[in-house]
Amino acid sequence: MQSPTSSPSVPLPVRLSTLLGLNEGADAAEWGRVRASQLHASRELALFLLGANLIGAVTIDLLLAHLLPWWSIAGWSALTGVIATVVTVRRLASHHRMDGYADAKDLRGTVWGGIALALAWAVVPVLFCRTVDAGTSGGVGLILMVLMSAAAVAMAPLALATLAFLLGLGAAMAAALAMHHAYAAAAGIGLFTAIMAMVCIGRARSLVVIRSSQMALEERDETVSLLLREFQDKDADWLWETDGARRVVKASPRFAVACGLDPVSINGMPFLQVLAGPTWESGQFAPALRGLADKLKARDSFRDLRLPVYIDGEERWWELSASPRYDERGAYVGFKGVGSDVTEQRASADKINRMARFDTLTGLPNRLMINETLVRAIGEAEKWSRRCAFMMIDLDRFKAVNDTLGHPVGDRLLGRVSERLQHLMSPNELCGRLGGDEFAVVIRDASDTAAVEKLASAIIESLSRPYELDQHTLYIGASVGVATGPRDGRTAEMLIRSADLALYRAKDAGRGVFQTYEPALHVQAEERRVLEIALRGALEKGEMHLHYQPVVDAAEGKLTGFEALLRWQSPQFGNVSPAKFIPLAEEARLIEPIGEWVLRTACAEAAKWPNAIRVAVNVSAEQLQNPQFVATVTSALANSGLPAERLELEVTESVFMHEELGATKVLDRVIDLGIKLSLDDFGTGYSSLGYLSRTRFSSIKIDRSFVKSASKGVREALAIIRAVVALAESLDMATTAEGVETEAEHELVQALGCSKVQGYYFGRPLPVEEARALADRQRTSFERAQAA
Repeated sequence: MQSPTSSPSVPLPVRLSTLLGLNEGADAAEWGRVRASQLHASRELALFLLGANLIGAVTIDLLLAHLLPWWSIAGWSALTGVIATVVTVRRLASHHRMDGYADAKDLRGTVWGGIALALAWAVVPVLFCRTVDAGTSGGVGLILMVLMSAAAVAMAPLALATLAFLLGLGAAMAAALAMHHAYAAAAGIGLFTAIMAMVCIGRARSLVVIRSSQMALEERDETVSLLLREFQDKDADWLWETDGARRVVKASPRFAVACGLDPVSINGMPFLQVLAGPTWESGQFAPALRGLADKLKARDSFRDLRLPVYIDGEERWWELSASPRYDERGAYVGFKGVGSDVTEQRASADKINRMARFDTLTGLPNRLMINETLVRAIGEAEKWSRRCAFMMIDLDRFKAVNDTLGHPVGDRLLGRVSERLQHLMSPNELCGRLGGDEFAVVIRDASDTAAVEKLASAIIESLSRPYELDQHTLYIGASVGVATGPRDGRTAEMLIRSADLALYRAKDAGRGVFQTYEPALHVQAEERRVLEIALRGALEKGEMHLHYQPVVDAAEGKLTGFEALLRWQSPQFGNVSPAKFIPLAEEARLIEPIGEWVLRTACAEAAKWPNAIRVAVNVSAEQLQNPQFVATVTSALANSGLPAERLELEVTESVFMHEELGATKVLDRVIDLGIKLSLDDFGTGYSSLGYLSRTRFSSIKIDRSFVKSASKGVREALAIIRAVVALAESLDMATTAEGVETEAEHELVQALGCSKVQGYYFGRPLPVEEARALADRQRTSFERAQAA
C-alpha cells in the first residue's frame, strides 16, 4: 500500500536559503511542516523574548539614568517596550501548530520584528554611548552582548529574524566603536557578531534536522501501524482516504463493511455523507460531525475524534484520526487516516462515568456531580445576575435505625428517603446524596426566596413522615441548612461551607427545622472550633471538676442527697457554661469519656458521705448507646465501694427518642443492679406516658420553668404540677421540684405535694469540700438525734 505523500526516508537536506525561508525548498510539503514547527517554537518562546527585552531595557535605564536626560531614556524604553510587545503579540497570535503547515512567506514575515528590535537597540550604542565614560560604555556593551547571545540560542528557530537582529545590532555596536576610533574593539564586536550568527544558523539547522528526523520516524511508524491494523481480525481498525474534494477513494473492504456499504459503490461518495447516513438529507448533523467538517475544510490534522454514525439504522460511535496529504509539489491531495468502532468502549466509559457521578445505593447524584452542578449554577447566577441556592440535609435519628436494625434496613430507608426527595424536585432543582445520611439540593434559580423556604419546609415534612419497613414503623426527621449564592459564597466550596454552618445551627436549634446562613455563623464556628480543641484536653489537664447541689425533703428540709454538676474552668476561656460545652462534647463524641469520669468521681466522693445521702449523676443518650455502659457503672460502684442504692442516674426524655437502640433495656439492667433512676426535666421534651409505665423510675423531676410559672399563678403550670404529682404517686414515684429559689416557692411546691425540692433556696451547687462538710453536719445532727 502506497501513500500519496512523499515520505522522507532520511532527514531533509538543509540549505541555508531554505532554512531562512528565502525559497520553498525541494520538498515543499515536508518543509511546510518544518516551518510550522519553527513558528510554533517561536510562539512558545515569545514571552521569553518579551521578558529578555524588558529586563535588558530596565538594566540599561539603571546604568544611564544619572548620565542622560530622563526624557531620552524614558522615550527609548517606551519605544523598545512597545516594539517588543508588538512582536510578542504577533508571535502569540500565530495559528500554526507543531503538526500543521506553513510556507516560506510566513517565515519571511517574521524578519520585520527582528529588524525593528535591532533598530531600537541600536539607539543605545549609536546615540546614548557617545557621551558616557568608558566603564559605563563597557557595561552597556556587556548587556547588549548577553542579549545577543540569548537571542542566538533561544530564538534560533526563526533564523532569518534572529540574524536580522544580530547583524543589525552588531553593526551598530561596531560602528559606534569605530566612530570613537576603537577599531580593535569594533573588530572584536564584529567577530562576536559573526560567531553568534554562526551559532544561530548551526542551532537552527540542528533543530530542522531533528524535526525532519522525527517526521520521518512518525511517517514510518504510522504506515507500519496502519498496515498491521489492516490485516488484523475483523474488529480491528480500518483505513480511510479522501481526495481533495473530500470524496472517499481507495476504500478498504473493512471500511466499506463498517459503513454497511458495498466496497465498489462507496468510492466517490462524499466522506461526510457516508458518516452522516440518514441525517444527510435532513441536515440534522451531530455537533461532532460538524467539527469534523471544519477540520477537513481547514486541512487540520486531528486525532481520536469521536462522533456518532448510523449504520443500518443503529447508532454506532467511531473514533477517527487523520492528517492532510500533499504531493511532491506540495499540492493538497486529501486526507488519509484510520478509524475504529468504539461503541462498546464508549458504553463502558458512560457506565464508569455514571458510577463516578451517581450514588450506587440510592441512584441519586453523588458528591462529585453535586459539586459540578453547583459550580455551573454559581456561574449561571453570576452571568445572569440572579441567585442560586444550596441545601444540606441531615437525617435526624437515622443512626438509631442503622445501629439497631442493621445496615440492610438502614440502606433501604435511605432508598425511601431518596424517593421522597426526588418527588419534591422540579427541573430547577437537583438532589443528591453526599454520603452517610447527608443529602443535598442544588437550586439553580433561587430568585424566589419564599419558594426556597417552602421547599425546605416540604423536605422536612416529607422526610419526617413514618416509614414502613420490614414490619417496622420507623420515625426519623430532617434538619436543613440553606445558603444562597453568590451572597453567601462565590465558589462551590464557600457555599457548601455556609450551608453546613446553617445546618449545624438547625440541629442546634432542636432539629426538624431549617436555618438560613448568616455571616455571624462563621464567627461562631471558629469559636466552636477553638473551644472544641480546648475541650479535648480538658480532662487530661485537670480542668474539669464537680459541684454538688443539695436535694432536700420538702416537708422536713432534711438533706437527702446531692446532684453532681459538671464544671469546666478553662485557662483560656475561664468558667465555661455547661449549656455551652455539654452539647459540644456530645457532638464531638467526647461525652462518653467525660461522662465516665463524672460517674467515677461522683461515686468516689459519695462513698465518703453518710449512708443516707445519695448522689445523682446525669446520663446522656449517647452514653446509653455504649454497649459497655452497664459495665462502666458496675466498675465505678465496685472501685468506690458505694452501695448501688445510693446512686441515682438522671436521664431526660430525649433518650427515648433512641428507643430503637435499646435504651429501655439498658436502663432496666441498671435498675436490676439496685440503682435508682430519675426522669429529669419531665414535660419539657418528648413527653409520653408510655415509657413511664415501661421503665421503673424512682422519681420524676419537675422542671424549674413550671415552678416559676406556678409561683406567678399561671393556671396551666399549677395544673401540670398537680397532674405530675398525682401521676407519680399512682406509679409509686417521688417528685422533685427543681429551681426553688424562695420560701414562697418552697411552700407552694410542698402544698402541691412534691416530695423533694432542689434550688438556690436550699443551696447553690457547692464545691466538693463544702458539700462534704454539709453532709458531715447532716451526719452529726442525725447522731445527736439518735443519742437523744
